[in-house]
Amino acid sequence: MQRYVRTADLDKVYEAVSKVLAQENPTTWKLKAYKYYYIPWKDMGLAGIVIEPTNDLIMYQKKLVDAVAPFTVETGTAAAFVTTKDDPDINQPIIDYVMKFVRDETGNKFNPHVTIGLASQDYLKKLLGEKFEPFTFSPVGVFVYHLGNFGTARTRLKHWELKPGAGSRALQ
Repeated sequence: MQRYVRTADLDKVYEAVSKVLAQENPTTWKLKAYKYYYIPWKDMGLAGIVIEPTNDLIMYQKKLVDAVAPFTVETGTAAAFVTTKDDPDINQPIIDYVMKFVRDETGNKFNPHVTIGLASQDYLKKLLGEKFEPFTFSPVGVFVYHLGNFGTARTRLKHWELKPGAGSRALQ
């Protein structure tokens, strides 16, 4: 999930997420990673691994979206993102993507994935042509990140370690 939230409400966001996590046990889920993808941007592409959506994962996302909703704002600017000396600009598509995420990327439109990096489109076209060996995994943690350009996780703000069979607990 990607949302604009008020900085002053981050502790409330963490509390809301903790309540959802206490009710769920995603460590028992078997998620399947099944292919690479990339999103073109000029001569580059943002690559990732696609995860098959499951009913559990879609419901989990909905609960998190609903829990965080009171602390969100509709829009944001480049100032809402982490920038660095080497990457000082935020591209407009990611600003818009976060703004439209709940409308365009949740529920039956959810495309769970793990972003793996930025590379040339030539390289990524070759990567997509290679055989992907599907694999299964189970979640072991939940994180809140301050996003950077392309929606990349730049600064970890909060982490919950998921305990098998016992919901989750916030780490101190």
